[in-house]
Amino acid sequence: MDAIEFIQNYPIYISELEQVVKPELLSKLEELKNTDPHDLVSPEVWFVSETQARGYVFSLFLRKCKEN
Repeated sequence: MDAIEFIQNYPIYISELEQVVKPELLSKLEELKNTDPHDLVSPEVWFVSETQARGYVFSLFLRKCKEN
């Protein structure tokens, strides 16, 4: 999966997280939702699979949760 496909799928990955996180963590997810995915990956980024790309978004969410 290239960067363009990741950027297109980013809202889907955020939506998947919204469906499973606790309500008190939605503010952290909102921060990611408001982040432009173009700022998260460079054009040369390549993900081996959609699972890896999804895992990257999930790891960003976990980092946001650990910040506070």
